[in-house]
Amino acid sequence: MTVQLAKDSIDLGIVVTDIEASLAFYRDTLGLPVAGEMALPGGGTMYRLQCGTSVIKLIDPATAPPAVAPPGGIAGATGYRYWTIAVTNIAEVLDACAAAGHTVPVPLTVLRPGVTIGIVADPDGNWVEFVQIG
Repeated sequence: MTVQLAKDSIDLGIVVTDIEASLAFYRDTLGLPVAGEMALPGGGTMYRLQCGTSVIKLIDPATAPPAVAPPGGIAGATGYRYWTIAVTNIAEVLDACAAAGHTVPVPLTVLRPGVTIGIVADPDGNWVEFVQIG
């Protein structure tokens, strides 16, 4: 059996501790447009932000979950530790994130000729990798 994709991208759900700080990062600093907002069954709100053909779903739960993901990026724990956005203006993105007070655990780094990355921590400490090819 092979998965038959209905869309060429994925959607990512992020449960946040401070929706205003998360919206300030994803919507205001990164400039991801809000695609919608909806109440969740059982309480809470989902904010959908468009990232190319992917959707970043910021979940503001009605009640704080009992556990918090451990910090530390890639080396901090197993499981989902970072996700990647391909950009054409990586230096500008990293500078804007730093200027807005966000931690940049991996500064502008050339991995190999033509591939440059940088990683920023969102308000909850989740790592967002930016990659520029070319």
